[in-house]
Amino acid sequence: MTLRSDAWYSGDDRNAYIHRAWMRRGVPGSAFDGRPQIAIANTASDLTPCNMHLTEVAASVRNGVYEAGGIPLELPVVSLGETQVRPTAMLWRNMAAMATEEMLRANPIDGVVLLGGCDKTIPSLLMAAASVDLPAVVVPGGPMLTGTFRGVPLGCGTDVWRLSEEVRAGTLSQTDFLKSESSTIRSKGHCNTMGTASTMGLLAEALGTVIPGVAGTPAPDSRLLEAAHDTGRLAVELVAAGRRPSDLLTKGSFHNAIVALAAIGGSTNAVVHLLAIAGRLGIDLTLEDFDRIGSRVPLLVDLAPAGRFLMDDLFRAGGFLAVLREVRDLLDPTALTVTGKPLVDYLDDAPIWDAEVIRSRATPLLAEGGIAVLRGNLAPQGAVIKPAAASAHLMKHRGRAVVFDSIEDFHARVDDPDLDVDADSVMVLRGCGPKGYPGMPEVSNMPLPKKLLEAGVRDVVRICDGRMSGTAYGTVVLHVAPEAAAGGPLALVRTGDWIELDVPGRRLTLDVPAEELATRAPSAEAAAAYAAPTRGWERLYVDHVQQADTGADLDFLVGSSGDRVSRESH
Repeated sequence: MTLRSDAWYSGDDRNAYIHRAWMRRGVPGSAFDGRPQIAIANTASDLTPCNMHLTEVAASVRNGVYEAGGIPLELPVVSLGETQVRPTAMLWRNMAAMATEEMLRANPIDGVVLLGGCDKTIPSLLMAAASVDLPAVVVPGGPMLTGTFRGVPLGCGTDVWRLSEEVRAGTLSQTDFLKSESSTIRSKGHCNTMGTASTMGLLAEALGTVIPGVAGTPAPDSRLLEAAHDTGRLAVELVAAGRRPSDLLTKGSFHNAIVALAAIGGSTNAVVHLLAIAGRLGIDLTLEDFDRIGSRVPLLVDLAPAGRFLMDDLFRAGGFLAVLREVRDLLDPTALTVTGKPLVDYLDDAPIWDAEVIRSRATPLLAEGGIAVLRGNLAPQGAVIKPAAASAHLMKHRGRAVVFDSIEDFHARVDDPDLDVDADSVMVLRGCGPKGYPGMPEVSNMPLPKKLLEAGVRDVVRICDGRMSGTAYGTVVLHVAPEAAAGGPLALVRTGDWIELDVPGRRLTLDVPAEELATRAPSAEAAAAYAAPTRGWERLYVDHVQQADTGADLDFLVGSSGDRVSRESH
């Protein structure tokens, strides 16, 4: 078998000598004699707390690669910690994907194991793998174990939003709120709610890029290390079989991911990530596919933020495959996995062990749990809402707009006792899209005004061109496209305008005549707050980022370049 790495290591000329000699640091000569070179793309970082344990996972992958006859090579790649980086990790998702793609292409690599966990890491790794198209397999880092405070389980993210609102409402003391801080994060691993990290780990398996049955294994569980070992062995087999992402990631794979997204009550952020991954493969995936395929799929997982339980409960209750078994008839049976077998082949022996956590098809948590796609004169290119995390009484609603021109404007005025807002108002925040912020931050689930919280209100309709955390909840319309900074109608909304939300009818309407809108100028206050970088990645990003309805990738990164490098380095 001729390996890609042979172009570096085989032969007796000066260049082959250089490539081998500089890698001989205790490695036997046989390492360069036709053995597959397997990169371990590791997003571990002390500043990405959810991924800190991935170096331990990498050690198990390394052992599996060696056992199968390959040579493991750890490759640190850009790591994005959702809780730490400002202004938002989403600003660098595309950069992380580009950097990983280029390093895989540039190096003598035959295959790669992708280690991710925190929200943007798995999407960026899959975008990279799709573009370079080397044999690749994912090991999701897994969720943390459930922490408790005063005997009550805490869902990280979800309970932060809930408890902080109770402090502002005056029903929880600041002291008690801060006491819960050390209880929230109990162990290594990513968020234990069905946030973006959990969602993308599971959807990576639905796409076929994870060994079936592995996604959702808690980070501290020894079975994760066992699976990592097996994945290292599989990576060598993938190279021998020539099985690449382009062989696995088909329209059918994305169909299955959309069905799974609905059944698990997954994060709205999955929409922009799946669209971006599909864009790297040339697959025609659109917002309409999410509504057409997934919007009426039943929600089967009773897990926060849409339900009661947490990720380690899902694992003990039967795991992801048990969920998929309930919707097997909705899945594409031809979609393959990294093992070479169809995903549906792994569902025969996937029982539900706790029917409270994983509902049967006959007794769903919600009859329709998928993402709903809205259109109208306020979102010509679409917007999304997660009905499973919203309030039923607000699914059809008409209210007056209360407009905020930036996140700073919002923070300055939201708790002003003179703010003209009530329970029927529609809160509008603009300037938070890909170009405007920049990076499309998780600010759309705006905290409610204190005066409403004190009156007992816990949800109102909110509209924004940004995103919200997958751990968040509420009747929040997200990803409005085009965004205000790209000339979208959101820039024209004024406080007092009437807005109509009709989720069953899939409409989002600004009740202002088109003739009047044509005479309005975009908000000068909002425009003054839009990002205007003069150099560096932010400048490149703002100049080239696409809108949310196509995945917010950079226009020149859509598509792939393959793995070929034609020129030598010396």
